[in-house]
Amino acid sequence: MAEVVLFHHALGLTPGTTGFADELRAAGHTVHTPDLFDGRTFATIDEGVGHAREIGFDEVMARGARAVESLPAELVFAGFSLGVLPAQQLAQTRPGARGALLFYSCVPTSEFGSWPAGVPVQVHGMDADPIFVGEGDVEAARALVEEADDAELFLYPGDQHYFADATLPSYDPVATALLVRRVLDFLAAR
Repeated sequence: MAEVVLFHHALGLTPGTTGFADELRAAGHTVHTPDLFDGRTFATIDEGVGHAREIGFDEVMARGARAVESLPAELVFAGFSLGVLPAQQLAQTRPGARGALLFYSCVPTSEFGSWPAGVPVQVHGMDADPIFVGEGDVEAARALVEEADDAELFLYPGDQHYFADATLPSYDPVATALLVRRVLDFLAAR
């Protein structure tokens, strides 16, 4: 079974994030859910991103790195939206990474160097999400698939950003069921 670090989205460490982690735990995986916002949660993406700007995106990534300092090297790094920043950074820079799961976001690999050989990655997003598609993340994901030796991009029909968070109105149970199946298959191979 895999050991996973799952970083939350801009709303904070919400019940939707911990509920997703619980699904992975129910399949036998060890899942850590660090709180990058020190207990704060937000009602909207804009409020959460505003908070991240206040503390600084570099600090968000530094908090992610500190959260894994005492964990083994052999981790799968996962992140929802804002949480992709520390997840992708650690997958690209921390020796021993077993894989990466990037949900709703992807940044150009050049932000953290290049994609390391032997680190598999999945990127998941909706094909009409105004953030994932409209802000260029899908293009970064396509470039990552071209660069990495074991990478997959999964696009789901729809225009929601946080579609796998069961506690939000944006939740899409059909897309989420497929996403969870793909994630569990990915983790089973780690």
